[in-house]
Amino acid sequence: MPPHTDQDGSTVEVVDVPEASRFEVRIDGQRVGFAEYLRTNELVVYPHTEVDPAYNGQGLGSALARAVLEDARERGLAVLATCPFIAAYLARHPEYHDLAYQNRSKVAD
Repeated sequence: MPPHTDQDGSTVEVVDVPEASRFEVRIDGQRVGFAEYLRTNELVVYPHTEVDPAYNGQGLGSALARAVLEDARERGLAVLATCPFIAAYLARHPEYHDLAYQNRSKVAD
């Protein structure tokens, strides 16, 4: 996600930090939130997302969710959102429903 300038003139960006297995949302270069991931060749799992409470209500969590889902789309990965925030964002945005992981196993007990 390209950086953009917020209403107060701050630069907001979401960046992938693969060595930490997470995306970070930053304001003026300072990390204020993150979404952890586990990535394989076919699937990405988002187990935890967090935004500093001082920044609640500024749309940073949504910007983070949008960025991680766009990244999954670009990589051709299914998304398993075990994090309640990412799962709720995915459920509310039909443009991302095609990314949701579907268990297609035919194994029965």
